[in-house]
Amino acid sequence: MSKTVAMTEALLEPRSDATKPAKEQWAAAGAEQPTGGRMAGGGGSEEPERKGRKSQEDEKVLKVADAKKTFEKPKPSEGKAATPLASTARKDTMRRVVRQSKFRHVFGQAVKNDQCYDDIRVSRVTWDSSFCAVNPRFVAIIVDASGGGAFLVLPLHKTGRIDKSYPTVCGHTGPVLDIDWCPHNDQVIASGSEDCTVMVWQIPENGLTLSLTEPVVVLEGHSKRVGIVAWHPTARNVLLSAGCDNAIIIWNVGTGEALINLDDMHVDMIYNVSWNRNGSLICTASKDKKVRVIDPRKQEIVAEKEKTHEGARPMRAIFLADGNIFTTGFSRMSERQLALWNPKNMEEPIALHEMDTSNGVLLPFYDPDTNIIYLCGKGDSSIRYFEITDESPYVHYLNTFSSKEPQRGMGFMPKRGLDVNKCEIARFFKLHERKCEPIIMTVPRKSDLFQDDLYPDTAGPEAALEAEEWFEGKNADPLLISLKHGYIPGKNRDLKVVKKNILDNKPAANKKSDLINAPKKAADASNTQNEAKLDEILKELKSIKDTITNQDERISKLEQQMAKIAD
Repeated sequence: MSKTVAMTEALLEPRSDATKPAKEQWAAAGAEQPTGGRMAGGGGSEEPERKGRKSQEDEKVLKVADAKKTFEKPKPSEGKAATPLASTARKDTMRRVVRQSKFRHVFGQAVKNDQCYDDIRVSRVTWDSSFCAVNPRFVAIIVDASGGGAFLVLPLHKTGRIDKSYPTVCGHTGPVLDIDWCPHNDQVIASGSEDCTVMVWQIPENGLTLSLTEPVVVLEGHSKRVGIVAWHPTARNVLLSAGCDNAIIIWNVGTGEALINLDDMHVDMIYNVSWNRNGSLICTASKDKKVRVIDPRKQEIVAEKEKTHEGARPMRAIFLADGNIFTTGFSRMSERQLALWNPKNMEEPIALHEMDTSNGVLLPFYDPDTNIIYLCGKGDSSIRYFEITDESPYVHYLNTFSSKEPQRGMGFMPKRGLDVNKCEIARFFKLHERKCEPIIMTVPRKSDLFQDDLYPDTAGPEAALEAEEWFEGKNADPLLISLKHGYIPGKNRDLKVVKKNILDNKPAANKKSDLINAPKKAADASNTQNEAKLDEILKELKSIKDTITNQDERISKLEQQMAKIAD
């Protein structure tokens, strides 16, 4: 036996060996005893050691064999039963570390330069809206305009350099702050402006050939600038607007009437408004740091949360498909945050994550089919995306698409406008200072077949309800369509507005009970209002005529004085 193995065996001996004389320990280890005077311990004969060594060696062979067994790896035959269990444990560990998701490898890519929209003067207004709205036919972009407000409407195929003389939609007298395409008619778009009005426009089927100055209807009712417009997701011709007068008005665009006016629920500026999936509730984020869930037809606050995010910078709140609310905002230390809330219990968030310390407001874009949220910060050069699930931590980071140029705004294509043959799950229209750049998000797949798991049935262009049905209290989920053979835009019917009351189109009906009055009572009320309005107009005319008469007299007197001085 080698001396090294013997030493190992000696180390494995019980610690009580330490009490033995040094001579015995060296003998047990099978090593020669040092002959130095200090270790010899006073001399003595080596004969007894030689006699006892043979019996010790026999004992040592057994002990070394035990030690070798301890250090040897099991043979393959011995470890067969244990191997599958070990590999399973390893796999389970990996599963916990890397969450399985088909969206982990979403690939973002900007299109080539010749597929961008160039030489566009994107609006410089300091307002935190997306400045861009997209549907399967057109892209609309708010632009700088002298002496009023305007936005471009371009057919999707109209790429390349856009001529400065290209026609615009330019009926507002103040800058346009927000635009939104109607989900039930790809040729109808609404705009809110600093001139305190909301206008609804019908775009020709093939795009604009001349500038559009006459809207289909002008909706007047706000006393300050209108910064938010949002169409109802399932009811035809229902439009919501919110202004800096802290009021939310819900319009029946088909009649030009304001039928619900929520003017006493917010004490500070409203940052954004979002409908839920079937349009029965809205949620709002406000400057007072509160998120409110409101039933607009009952005109009551269903739930609210104070200090949703403690920072002073603007927040955003949107409804998810399952009824939960997703918010973005800032912490007290100005770190950007995202959070997930259950409206039934808003004491604590389901999830809260801190991201970074950038100043840009995070604009959330949500795809209910895949449950992915894309966050685009104003002034950022990246798009982060997260998957919302029922498993902790509930908001799962997927990836980030980064580019060099910061974004001024962002448009988000509805699902029916995507190319299913390329496994495209999202398309953004990123606004630079002078151009609009499409960005395509795809899930790489080898198969050319339709990917059912990526494209469940999605919301189609047909409205599930008419405006009158919704105002009467009915709810309906979106009507879904399959994208298996792609989406082919159909012919849209023209938007027709039938005004019930020409002289008095200001907000009149505030309560649900007002909507279902007997026709006779409605007619009587209408006549009374008309008479009152006529009296007001006559009085004003008389006052103006009197003023003009007085001014005429004053002018003639001044002319006489001038004549005298001249003489």
